[in-house]
Amino acid sequence: MTALILLSATTGARPENKSKISKTAFETEINGKKTSLWTLCNNNGAEMTVTNYGAKIVSLLVPDKNGNLVDVVTGYNNIADYLKSGEPYFGAAIGRYGNRIANGKFSLEGMEYSLAQNNGPNSLHGGPAGFHAVVWDAKQIDDQNLELTYLSVDGEEGFPGNLNVKIVYTLTDNNDLQIEYYAETDKTTVCNLTNHSYFNLSGEGCETINDHVLTINADGYIPTNDVAIPLGQIAPVEGTPMDFRTPVTVGSRIEENFEALIFGNGYDHTYVINKETGKVGYTASVVSPITGIKMDVFTDQPGVQLYTGNYMNGTEIGKTGKAYLRRAGLCLETQHYPDSPNQLQFPSVVLKPGEVYRHTTIHKFSIA
Repeated sequence: MTALILLSATTGARPENKSKISKTAFETEINGKKTSLWTLCNNNGAEMTVTNYGAKIVSLLVPDKNGNLVDVVTGYNNIADYLKSGEPYFGAAIGRYGNRIANGKFSLEGMEYSLAQNNGPNSLHGGPAGFHAVVWDAKQIDDQNLELTYLSVDGEEGFPGNLNVKIVYTLTDNNDLQIEYYAETDKTTVCNLTNHSYFNLSGEGCETINDHVLTINADGYIPTNDVAIPLGQIAPVEGTPMDFRTPVTVGSRIEENFEALIFGNGYDHTYVINKETGKVGYTASVVSPITGIKMDVFTDQPGVQLYTGNYMNGTEIGKTGKAYLRRAGLCLETQHYPDSPNQLQFPSVVLKPGEVYRHTTIHKFSIA
């Protein structure tokens, strides 16, 4: 994406939130659209900041076991760092298609569509100019709700149809982050939206999530080949290091000689959630042994992608000046399955005119 960047001066900018992130540092212009920073806060003191560049969650402060606020997501404290980052997905909205599409191609109603191949031979996360890399229109509804909208035009990144998308971030008084997604199209297309926040419940910049205790409500996962494309079946987790049905420390089995972990360089796999189709249900839990912060995830999507920051390497310096080392964050991306447009045995990701795509995910924060 070619961008005209007019950075505002940040000298003396006054922090406008508890995270001490300056709104001024996010005020710029990209392709004729202005960017900024919005702050959500609830009545318990929890707080979240969001930029409309990529609809990215910049910070998320929740209380730890001692009542101190801890920022639990990776990110940067200015727009310039987001624009030059080697990790473009920190906190981002992902679309049109979260995860991978094999060989950057799929067919729909007799037409073949070609997408950018930005992950080896595959298309990843909507392409290099996907929803993570565009400027959304933002409207703050109140202190606890932010609405972001975007029109993805017909042919953008190779996808058919004009797709109108809306995301609503809500920070509730129960310390829940609720994300609601909506989309409508004027031409049959595919749609699979998610959020790509990297969580470290010990605090962003802490060295590892290997000590986090993880539970995933899934009896099965989706095996892939060596370029992360599903082989077409669902495999049982039982008896494998993929099993998180009971609480397990993330790093306890991550280096085992198991094909899925070798191919993924760690965990980078979709789990098939044990719940009723289309209903919001319990998906996963994560706990930091340091802060006591617990995050429970609920969604109406059929899958969740566990990614353990396997390619973080310390070159990205975060919002508080700390390097993001390998496995300094984990993602739980609620979504449909990878490569579903080419694997018709998977739940459909097809969206037709007159239909409304809806997706709800809730992150509930508490103390374990």
